[in-house]
Amino acid sequence: MPLNVEDKKAIVADVGAQLAGAQTVVLAEYRGIPVEELTKLRASARSQGVYLRVLKNTLARRAAQGTQFEPLADSMVGPLIYGISADPIASAKVLQGFAKTQDKLVITAGLYNGKLLDVAGVKALATIPSRDELLSQLLGVMLAPVSAMARVLGAVAAQKAAGAPAPVEAPVAEVVAAPAEAVAEAAAPEASAEPAAAAPEAGTETKEPPAAE
Repeated sequence: MPLNVEDKKAIVADVGAQLAGAQTVVLAEYRGIPVEELTKLRASARSQGVYLRVLKNTLARRAAQGTQFEPLADSMVGPLIYGISADPIASAKVLQGFAKTQDKLVITAGLYNGKLLDVAGVKALATIPSRDELLSQLLGVMLAPVSAMARVLGAVAAQKAAGAPAPVEAPVAEVVAAPAEAVAEAAAPEASAEPAAAAPEAGTETKEPPAAE
């Protein structure tokens, strides 16, 4: 069904609004791709925050006029699907990832930060880790020493638990049959523990106290 003037204006305004907040645009031919596969691609793009749309090139050129993406006008040839993203690498990742599994999707050009990209440039952009991936890697590096210490402490605790002797209760019979000597020693008066007076050494005289006058 052909688009009327109002429909075309609405599309140009919508795409223009997306381009105003975008950092990257990627173009790809989509000849012969089944509708269900394109539906999967759109769902993947939506989940990554990528605006993905099949556009008439004349309308796309009109929307890009006066923006940093105007240099892409010469590459807007053939049946194209447009990936537009505020994230600098998201659109490249989505389309390049899909192209790996669907050879009928052919990336033709792109633009990032005001610079035109050829196919190799788009593929190189797609290999850069995303912000979430970088944060995940950074978190992993930060937590690595903590995790290592936790593993060491856990191993030490487990080793101690495995090597500790189990407590043994004294048998009742041994308590009842305690030696009598132990009972006697426990009941002995404190005085018996005092040392006896030393005896006089042999050969020494014992002086008698003087008799009372």
